[in-house]
Amino acid sequence: MSPQKQVSHSHKLIVISAPSGAGKTTLCHRLLADFPKLLLSISTTSRKPRGQEKNEIDYNFVSPEVFKKMIDNHEFAEWALVHGNYYGTSMNVIQSAFDKDRAVLLDIDVQGAESLRKAFPKETFSVFISPPSLEILEERLRNRKTDEEASIQRRIENARTEMKAAPFFQKIVINDNLETAYQELKRLVLEELNS
Repeated sequence: MSPQKQVSHSHKLIVISAPSGAGKTTLCHRLLADFPKLLLSISTTSRKPRGQEKNEIDYNFVSPEVFKKMIDNHEFAEWALVHGNYYGTSMNVIQSAFDKDRAVLLDIDVQGAESLRKAFPKETFSVFISPPSLEILEERLRNRKTDEEASIQRRIENARTEMKAAPFFQKIVINDNLETAYQELKRLVLEELNS
């Protein structure tokens, strides 16, 4: 299946992107609880599970070799190499959701968001979750206690680049306070699903 396949205009891709540690995963879980029409796209990745992550729940974990075969077989709507690991969105996940008349929620990086905007320009609604500052983001990453120092430094450096992509998103939500940020995100998604 190619990304150019015709889909109904009632179908939506709700794309949420943010630097690592900005709170997008927490916000996405809350959206899923409040919007039964949303189906979470579980990304495929070549990285190893972190902490309590489980295969087919948090990610579809595959080896780099398997991921590359999937690229060769055109199985992704988008994919990117991020922090030294591959991440991608399965074309089958999107098509299956559209077939069931469900909107798809995607918790993906800025590269993936750009690829989806190109592949599905009419269906994609993109929101960038921004931390209040890089200093606060660094504090959040350290408090997670899931990454080594080199990984934290790389994520902060990547965050600088990712935050430059924020103006390309349709909306920006600053996560200074989780509840306030969630209410704003919820309002935006509700408007989009009802449009």
